[in-house]
Amino acid sequence: MILRDFQILEGGWFGILATGVDNLLIDGVMIDTNRDGIDIDCCWNVRISNCSVNSPWDDAIVLKSSLALGRKRDCANITIANCYVTGGYKLGTLLDGSWQIWDSPKDAPRTGRIKIGTESNGAFHNIAITNCIFEKCEGLALESVDGSLLEDLVISNIVMREIVTAPLFLRLGSRLRGPSGTTVGAIRRVIFSNITSSHAVASYGCIISGIPGFAIEDLKIASIHLHHQGGGSKQQAAIIPSEEETRYPDSDMFGPMPSQGFFLRRVKGVEISDVKIRAEMPDYRPNFVLGDVNEAEFFRIKTPEQSGVPKFDMQSVTNVEIHRVSGLADTVIPAAECRVL
Repeated sequence: MILRDFQILEGGWFGILATGVDNLLIDGVMIDTNRDGIDIDCCWNVRISNCSVNSPWDDAIVLKSSLALGRKRDCANITIANCYVTGGYKLGTLLDGSWQIWDSPKDAPRTGRIKIGTESNGAFHNIAITNCIFEKCEGLALESVDGSLLEDLVISNIVMREIVTAPLFLRLGSRLRGPSGTTVGAIRRVIFSNITSSHAVASYGCIISGIPGFAIEDLKIASIHLHHQGGGSKQQAAIIPSEEETRYPDSDMFGPMPSQGFFLRRVKGVEISDVKIRAEMPDYRPNFVLGDVNEAEFFRIKTPEQSGVPKFDMQSVTNVEIHRVSGLADTVIPAAECRVL
């Protein structure tokens, strides 16, 4: 099936909803909507390319693996490429070319993002997201909360500007909406590379969070530039976000975060390299906050130099290696209950 070169205004519900559709191409479509733009649910072999979506109140492009077919079915072999997503413009003004911004953030939540989940009963695998632009919206979200296995993803060449929540949000949770006996799933083997985010709100940073007993595994994060507005306080740095294990996942679900770069909790096996973090105004939060993290490598990291502000705040960590981080000597930490650098 091919959907190509047309426009949708509102669409009545979702702009495009494909459920259990295989061998689908969506190309050159422009959508201006008050709900989701493109929903791909339980589909195989899908290509979404050269699309533009303005969806202020909901997701722009979202992959799901729900029980809509009356059974579990994976969402797999998906490519999203060369797309523009936003939630920052008044309804209809993407299509008519007037690009009218909202008078204030309260007028619309500016969702407008690419997301995997929240409906996550079947698995997600073999997924590539590349050459996409996010503007005036939420960031990229990967969520397994209903027992889904989410694995083998590559996200590359992403430009983000004026992100209103976390630029990167990974959540393994236990909402477990599904048949009796549904258990917690997994997120593993995910690679992020060549991502730049500028003028993001300062409150969140990037968030990668599992839950007690269930870690997000095998991540690689490379060539990332995070620029945010800054202004985080020492009081924010002392925040310990609640676990919220069963809550509906969203990138602002924990409230303001104690880190200005990355918050990593319940993670096993993560490599973070060639990262630059820059704050527009002084920020008094650590660049990295780690909790219950095992096997972490940090290499070639540049961070703001703020007197009295640590680079790392670590609790319950094992096998952490830090090399060529600005302002720090190379360090190997076999185990530590509490370590600040």
